[in-house]
Amino acid sequence: MAWNEPGGNRNDNDPWGTGGGRRGNDQGPPDLDEALKKGLDKLNKMLGGKGKKSGGDGGNSGGGSGAAGSFGAVLALAAILVVGYVIFQSFYTVNEQERAVVLRFGEFSKTENPGLRFKVPLIDDVTKVLVTSVRTAQSSGQMLTQDENLVTVDLQVQYRVGDARDYVLNVRDSNQALAFATDSALRHEVGSSTLDDVLTEGRAELAVRVEQRLQGFLQEYETGLQIVRVNVESTQPPPAVQDAFREVQRAREDEQRVKEEAETYRNKVVPEARGQAQRMIEEASAYKEEVTERARGETARFLELLAVYQMAPNVTRERMYLQTLETVLSNSSKILVDTESSGNMMLLPLDRMTQGALPRSGNQSSSSGSDMDIQTVTDQVIQEIRTRQDTNTRRSR
Repeated sequence: MAWNEPGGNRNDNDPWGTGGGRRGNDQGPPDLDEALKKGLDKLNKMLGGKGKKSGGDGGNSGGGSGAAGSFGAVLALAAILVVGYVIFQSFYTVNEQERAVVLRFGEFSKTENPGLRFKVPLIDDVTKVLVTSVRTAQSSGQMLTQDENLVTVDLQVQYRVGDARDYVLNVRDSNQALAFATDSALRHEVGSSTLDDVLTEGRAELAVRVEQRLQGFLQEYETGLQIVRVNVESTQPPPAVQDAFREVQRAREDEQRVKEEAETYRNKVVPEARGQAQRMIEEASAYKEEVTERARGETARFLELLAVYQMAPNVTRERMYLQTLETVLSNSSKILVDTESSGNMMLLPLDRMTQGALPRSGNQSSSSGSDMDIQTVTDQVIQEIRTRQDTNTRRSR
């Protein structure tokens, strides 16, 4: 039915069906207090209370009924709040970077992975742990080396949580346990090394050994921590010996520099020596081949000459003798002439005659000087031969 229908008989009922005709000129919504009271009455009836009676009850009856209704409404509101809180506390979210450790009545129940999870309120206790983030811990201290020298080592440890259950339950303070384990591992490894190794070339190896030993300690303690990396940031001797140590360092650097220079010289000289040796080997091989071939040729020539010699020994012997004399005398600066009268050999010192006939003037040309030298030597040879022939002729008479 419409509200205030047009026509003669006007119906002034409101759309909520409250009736009672028009209340003056007010055509707005019902009173909020009345709506709230009706809601509380309905809730009170649902909870077992008595609602407000319609009719002409006395004032005392109306006041008692209103008080009971108000108390029931408060109880209902409290129940709603409690139920809402319980529902809100029953669900929680675990992020991708986290793992949730669930304790039920203080005892470990399970480890939850990322996602929306359920727990029993007031019974389950949930602890969230970051397992993907890498954390950093610093360690520093003075310690003795194997050769009884003091050294200061600064160390950085990078780690993360590997097992959320062990991290929450097994160790009360995981960071303090990590610090103690790091100090123990570092002192053990430094005490097993010399000062030179810790300060110079052995630093990288020291970091690796400390990382391995520290991870073993953490696994033995069941701390739930996992070592990512150990960095040895600095290693220094005590201040009293730092100057001497710097001198030693400079000496080692000079030694290393000299070694590198020697290695460079070696890399330069050795290939050259190997090349020279290879060249000498090749030259020796070539000489060997040359001598061998020459010997083979002379052998072949000797065999051919032997065949000719066997056919005519005297002629061959005379020819060989003359060839040999020709070969020998061609390399000499002296000339031997056989005289017909005496059969003696006449020695002509052509070297001295040539030296005495050299022109002393440097103005003449080389071609004319050579012709004059040959002519002069020839004249002197002929004159000397004639003189000696005359002398021999006189002696024979």
